[in-house]
Amino acid sequence: MDSKLHSSPEHGLSPLNCGAFTISQGNRNLVLQTGSRDDRYYIYMGYLITDKKKVTAKTLLQMKAAGEKITQMTAYDFTTAGIIDTAGIDSILVGDSASNVVAGNQDTTPITLEEMIYHARAVVRACRHCLVVCDMPFGSYQVSREEGIRNAIRIIKETGAGAVKMEGGKEIAETVKGIVDSGVPVVGHLGLTPQSIHKFGGYGLRAKDDAEAERLIEDALALDDAGVSAITLEKVPAALATKVTSMVKAATIGIGAGSGTDGQVLVYADALGMTQGFKPKFLRQFANVGKCMTEGVQEYIKCVKEKSFPSDAEAY
Repeated sequence: MDSKLHSSPEHGLSPLNCGAFTISQGNRNLVLQTGSRDDRYYIYMGYLITDKKKVTAKTLLQMKAAGEKITQMTAYDFTTAGIIDTAGIDSILVGDSASNVVAGNQDTTPITLEEMIYHARAVVRACRHCLVVCDMPFGSYQVSREEGIRNAIRIIKETGAGAVKMEGGKEIAETVKGIVDSGVPVVGHLGLTPQSIHKFGGYGLRAKDDAEAERLIEDALALDDAGVSAITLEKVPAALATKVTSMVKAATIGIGAGSGTDGQVLVYADALGMTQGFKPKFLRQFANVGKCMTEGVQEYIKCVKEKSFPSDAEAY
């Protein structure tokens, strides 16, 4: 591949041969021009990434404007996130659902800020393309506006995530505005908000009646005015989700909210058939990874028991 090195003497850059590319090494972002293309590549935290393809919070707004559906899926670890990112997902949500999926808790409320940072840091390390959004866990922004801003900044500083997600409407709008004003993109979350499960008393459909639907619209407009980049709409009537989508500048990402939102999100373990006994109406399984893993483990057990693994070819 024909490549040209763009460097600047004042930066003290020296060429480093890297396979098909010739790149520069130094303490500043580097630009590599290859052939007829004009992609920009940067060395950042040890990774070679291209700014043309990296999805950001701003990209979600651009996708909404262009009518392109947004795809989002959860992940909580380096290996899984790498697979999902490589598959081409637009965004990974490091959800507080890690409390259920990873830790086995009954709901999302027990997970801590430190645990969310741990999971988000691992996911960010794996992702080259997608936007990584990190949930702010229960208790990390409800106490005060100042604490919410401080914790949002901490998440971004310690994980490298591209946005944080917060549950609630008008009651958190001032906190959201403060976080956005500090330079941190925010994704809102309305409808079924799992951090409020003890108040709701269950995981049923939200905003079924006119009064609650009107409150949800008011909350969405308040979040939009506060500057959120996107709003997750969970388990609300499809017609309401479509209406909200048409009323806000922010992108909407639905889960159990019909097809009229700007995008969709699912928990990866649910979507890929790894969870047992959880089959809500909105869930479609796109693979049966659980069955594949079970069969693989069983085959491993069989081969070890019958002494066919490891073979002579697999020994040193």
